Amino acid sequence: MRQPPHELMLFAAGFGSRMQPLTSDLPKPLIPVAGKSLLDRTLALADAGGITKTVVNTHYLGDKIAKHLENDPVQVLHESNILDTGGGLKNASAVFDGPVVFTSNSDAIWSGPNPFSYLFQNWQDTCDALLLCAPVSQVTGRAAPGDFSISQDGMVQRGGEFVYLGVQIIRLDTVQHIREQRFSLNIVWDELMAKKTLRACLYPGQWCDIGTPENIALGEKLLRTRHV
Repeated sequence: MRQPPHELMLFAAGFGSRMQPLTSDLPKPLIPVAGKSLLDRTLALADAGGITKTVVNTHYLGDKIAKHLENDPVQVLHESNILDTGGGLKNASAVFDGPVVFTSNSDAIWSGPNPFSYLFQNWQDTCDALLLCAPVSQVTGRAAPGDFSISQDGMVQRGGEFVYLGVQIIRLDTVQHIREQRFSLNIVWDELMAKKTLRACLYPGQWCDIGTPENIALGEKLLRTRHV
């Protein structure tokens, strides 16, 4: 039976090193693009995409993110030590109600369908994780090569022309067996690729990585062309 998820793990604990000097005293998720923070833009998309529960992890300048979100219906989990994406998800797993959740970065601008509802529509219980990807030609602020190759039936392998867009659906039990506290979700994806239970679907819109100060202008240009 298909059981689509409605909960989100929003990663906001990173140092934002590539965004220096803007992140010297401001965490990357709070950097504004066209007058609205990256974090608020992601939360608005999640809300519009049917997410009913959001957990935000913090570390670097986490007090500023907590202050920013104090009136929002989200749960903030502060990590005293940086845990990376896999460790952050494992640390937060007990907070979620269901066995399957969305995860998302908070450093992108989108033009096209809502990424959460689009991924939601493509989720099937036969896989352990579903990545939202796009060919390099549809992304801005991110140079070739891509991250993955994707077969016609959605199977994923390393290396290719497709870029991971920072949003996925994943089963929480995929991180539970890893003993390390700090680890990347890339470790989990490699395991799922070996099991042939990692899938991807292709986003039909445009995406901009706000990874450097120079890319803010690219994101603002994308926002002027079309809105999700």
